[in-house]
Amino acid sequence: MGRERGDRPYRSRGQTVCRPAGRYQGRRWCKELVEKAVSGLGGLDIFVVNAGRQQYCEKIEDLSTQDFDKTMKTNLYALHWIAQAAVPHMAVGSAVITTASIQAYHPSPILLDYATTKACIVAYTKALAKQLIERGIRANVAAPGPVWTVLQPSGGQPDEKVKNFGKDSDFGRPGQPVELAPVFVLLASQEASFI
Repeated sequence: MGRERGDRPYRSRGQTVCRPAGRYQGRRWCKELVEKAVSGLGGLDIFVVNAGRQQYCEKIEDLSTQDFDKTMKTNLYALHWIAQAAVPHMAVGSAVITTASIQAYHPSPILLDYATTKACIVAYTKALAKQLIERGIRANVAAPGPVWTVLQPSGGQPDEKVKNFGKDSDFGRPGQPVELAPVFVLLASQEASFI
């Protein structure tokens, strides 16, 4: 019901909404996601990857291979699989936008696997941008933070940190997703053709 309500403003203006559901951890699903988007939207000229798994762990000895692998597959492998499937459908002027985090540059010790993936996303996107620029496709990475998302209270931070999340930022509070939206809109637009 919530998704349908969120789609109404777009559909009422004659815009197409395509929301394939699934698990980002599977290569086949990532490829199907792109195929459904291309089919449902009639093409693909912008794609934003903002998948993220964040679970805190106090000590490296307690970070299981299974949890480490889930974080890598959600945050990195899925990005690669989606990009690999999407790029062949993109034309000159298209844009790829990935999402990293302040954790890429200032990692928290309790977010070892998450911070690692966010640093990798920065490097991956920079390398991808160098490949795609020759095709006239832009690739950029946004690395915001700290931003209030569902990741924080759902195991991404200990309860005591959730209560004070973002208070150490220059603004004394976490950012809100709506405050980042204009950055993504700019990066997706032709006004960012030199960024």
